[in-house]
Amino acid sequence: MSFCSFSRGEVFKNHFKPGIYVCAKCENQLFSSHSKYEHSSPWPAFTETVHEDSVSKHKERPNAYKVRCGKCENGLGHDSSLKFVPKDKVDGQ
Repeated sequence: MSFCSFSRGEVFKNHFKPGIYVCAKCENQLFSSHSKYEHSSPWPAFTETVHEDSVSKHKERPNAYKVRCGKCENGLGHDSSLKFVPKDKVDGQ
């Protein structure tokens, strides 16, 4: 079952290269590629954030949360809200 359809497709769903996913708006580090896993929904999925305050969660309705960037509050619903930074381009590497 699909809840949404995307005309351009979700570019990070099957993307497993080493690096960091950052907020497309403010470049706050959100998720490491090490915490990414395969799943059936159309969005990329992660088991944990880079930092405890990388994201904030706001309850929209029972069992449904809106996830936002912990720095700028940008909504993190689709790939357009994420930017991938390859491991060799991450600061401190």
